[in-house]
Amino acid sequence: MGFIELGLPCPRNVNGITADPQPDWSFDQLLSEINSIEKKLNSNLDFPSPFTKNEPRDLKASKDKRGFVMRVPDYETDYADADSDSEADADNSLVASGRRFACDELYMSDDSEDDVSLGMQCHQLMDRTGLAEAAVYELMDEHRLNVTEAVRSKISNLETELIKENEKFVSLTTTIHKNRELQRERVRNLDLQYQRTLAEDLDNHLTVVQRDHEHISQLEERRIRDDMARAEAKRREKAIQEEKIRQERIKAEEEARLKSEKAERDKVAALEAEKKAAEEAAAKQASASDAAANAGKDSKESPGPSSSTFDVKKGTQQSVKNIIRASQNALEVEKRRQQIYEELSTKINPLNQDYQSLGRTIGRLIRTISATIENIRTRAEEIMKLMSSPQYPQPISIKLFAEKIVSNCTNQRSPNAIFASSRVVVLVTSKIPLAMDILIAELNRVCIYTVPKHISYSKEAFGTRDDYFKAIGYKEVDGKLEGLDEYLERLSSYMKLYGALVQTEVGGCQNLHGMKEGWTWLARFLNTIPSNLFTAIALDSFLVMAGYGMYCRYRNQFEKLLSVIGRNFVDALQEGGGESRSAKVSKVKMSIRNYIESKQYKKEPEGLQLRDRLDSNELY
Repeated sequence: MGFIELGLPCPRNVNGITADPQPDWSFDQLLSEINSIEKKLNSNLDFPSPFTKNEPRDLKASKDKRGFVMRVPDYETDYADADSDSEADADNSLVASGRRFACDELYMSDDSEDDVSLGMQCHQLMDRTGLAEAAVYELMDEHRLNVTEAVRSKISNLETELIKENEKFVSLTTTIHKNRELQRERVRNLDLQYQRTLAEDLDNHLTVVQRDHEHISQLEERRIRDDMARAEAKRREKAIQEEKIRQERIKAEEEARLKSEKAERDKVAALEAEKKAAEEAAAKQASASDAAANAGKDSKESPGPSSSTFDVKKGTQQSVKNIIRASQNALEVEKRRQQIYEELSTKINPLNQDYQSLGRTIGRLIRTISATIENIRTRAEEIMKLMSSPQYPQPISIKLFAEKIVSNCTNQRSPNAIFASSRVVVLVTSKIPLAMDILIAELNRVCIYTVPKHISYSKEAFGTRDDYFKAIGYKEVDGKLEGLDEYLERLSSYMKLYGALVQTEVGGCQNLHGMKEGWTWLARFLNTIPSNLFTAIALDSFLVMAGYGMYCRYRNQFEKLLSVIGRNFVDALQEGGGESRSAKVSKVKMSIRNYIESKQYKKEPEGLQLRDRLDSNELY
């Protein structure tokens, strides 16, 4: 019986002998393993070995290096052929030449061994393992192949789906980006279209507004031209009428002058006769006339409240220096200003219609002063234009300007209006310096505390209380003197105007009666003026308006001066003269103390800063 080479799957374990799983044995290790298998086979076989091998085979010197070959009988060839075809595709662990193989109960030998013994052993091996184990291994390999194929198919399907999903994702992403770009492009186009529409609407609106403004401007210019034409016609007509009136008035004045000269001559003759009779009577009373003459001389040399002098009762022995309280320098400056003022007064005829018209025009301009920069500039220019007009003498215009400014301040209650008037004064007097002296002289005439000066009551110097009140500035209305409240209110208005004038500064213009004169006034006031109701009202009104400016200029010196006022002047105020007078004294004391203690002089007074422009509702 012959044997053929057939590759069959080898069982993993035969009679306790297990094939080594290591695939990387060396040739020496393979020989050692074969020898150990042969020893196990000899000791474990159930049948006796046909031969006994005394020493392990030594294949090191053998030139035949082929692998071992398992041979089977011919009657098992068909079975082996069938099994080899199925197992060749399922398992790579086949018996082949040159590969390592180990099986239990197989007798390993080279070609020199007995073929009969080997065939018997293989036949017994096949009998013992049987077809069941081969079928199991065949089913396992088939199942492994099916599982592997299923896994490969599943993996292939998953990879295909994943590729499709990726392609779908990429496609969707690309579509989204395209849609986003399209959306952005649409938004940009809409925005551009909106901006163009808005620009067109705005341009149309501005065109309409400009057209309306041009139309309004044309109407306004036409109205102004018509007004100017009517005003020019009226002015010409008025000039003709005024010229006729002036000619008639000159003629009448000439006739009146001739009559007055004649009457003056008659009056001079009568006065000379009276003077001669008085001289004869004075010679008889030498002692009395000497005393009266001395008193009259003192009264003529001392200035008074209204025209720098006041009448002293004949026979008085009291010195005028004890009645008038003022600095000698202040009195001299007042006298110089009053002389200039009186010179201008002699040149004005109150009955002159031209002067009355000029006074009304100046008064109207002053009454329309408001606390705006444009209004103040316009009013100052109009007043300076009137003063520079050749139609009226400038000294007369200056005097009328001073009188209207002073008289108008009594009607101004708000600090805004007072500061606005002060700004107009500074602007005008910076161009016409004489106007400042006349204005201060007018203030000194109506309010002696602007000198500063105080007149004490003396029964010997004044016949009655009314004469004294007239001397300090009381007004007589309908034959009666005004009340205390009215006088104090006017006194406060005059002092507020003076304080505002001292503090006012206009850019580009010099204030001819500024902070230096204000500091001088305050020092003279505290050094010479006594403390009473009138002087306290004057001081309080001055500080309210000028205190901020004096603090900004003099700082610590001004605060020291305020301390002197709080310690000496305020504490010296005495309450008396009736309940009403005492209440007024208490009120003004509290006002001055509160001004000093709360440091109100550090706060800018209301109205000092003006508006830059008119409000929109004031333009039309």
